[in-house]
Amino acid sequence: MLRIGLLGCGRIGQVHARSIFLSRQAKLVAVADAIQDSATRLADEYEAEVRDANAICIASDIDAILIGTPTDTHVDFILAAAQAGKATLCEKPFDLDTGRIKGCLQQLSPETVLMFGFQRRFDPHFGALNVEIEKGSIGEVEMINLISRDPCPPPLSYIARSGGIFADMMIHDFDMARFLLKEEPISVQAMGAALVDPAIGAAGDFDSAVVQLQTASGKICQISCSRRATYGYDQRVEVHGSQGALQAQNQHENAVKLTNAEGFHDAPLVNFFLERYLPAYRAELDHFIEAVSNGVTPSPSGYDALKAQMLAEAAMKSAKTGETIHIED
Repeated sequence: MLRIGLLGCGRIGQVHARSIFLSRQAKLVAVADAIQDSATRLADEYEAEVRDANAICIASDIDAILIGTPTDTHVDFILAAAQAGKATLCEKPFDLDTGRIKGCLQQLSPETVLMFGFQRRFDPHFGALNVEIEKGSIGEVEMINLISRDPCPPPLSYIARSGGIFADMMIHDFDMARFLLKEEPISVQAMGAALVDPAIGAAGDFDSAVVQLQTASGKICQISCSRRATYGYDQRVEVHGSQGALQAQNQHENAVKLTNAEGFHDAPLVNFFLERYLPAYRAELDHFIEAVSNGVTPSPSGYDALKAQMLAEAAMKSAKTGETIHIED
């Protein structure tokens, strides 16, 4: 039984707490949050204790740390947990500064167990698509299209601390691009605009963006992101290869299709990422528990998180300058 301490009791913390509670291989021992009421409610719901975050990192009755706190706290908690010999599962992004990420990784010993929460790798639909790629069902991958659109933008208070659309939202797509391409992108071209809310643009961010990535062998990945989709949470993947193509379509609330004189009608799309990726979060936790229990290296790793942030920084620079940015390994 893996004894877990949870740092952060907000929206994502609640998802992880439920996954731990439902797992037969883990127990939620303690939680911490800057907002005491949030910590108390979550602890009461899942039969855990409320403790100080730093105390959780060094507690002898806790084996692993799950970090769901604001991004600018991640590095400090990762280092504290590593120093105490704790395995860590941390939410994306690693940090908003690749230099700080590299510095953190250099301080970790080879024995440190560190995994990052790019849960889309564990989505059953995207996972099945990846299996077909690895089987060679479509030959060599040539082009990938990723579409990611949220139902509505987050509050401006969140935008100000998020690191921007590339580091906060599209970073999942950067990780998926690397996951599916099986090669590292070496060039980034990006365009961005504030088409949903001018206030987002005034805050120095974009709410609509497109990015094109290319690998050394020439493989191309196109990513389209928007903070607004009036029809629901839009998550699609298409992979074109030398011998065919693969698609992972949107998930609806149910599979019923109504056909009548007015046309063909599907059920609404699932509301947002909490509902869409709930199975993925469960599978992500299972992978972390299995890796810790068996002494193997979990994935996505700290290196994966670094590479995703490098792409996010390059995309922001490209969108602001209009230049193609080249990535150094």
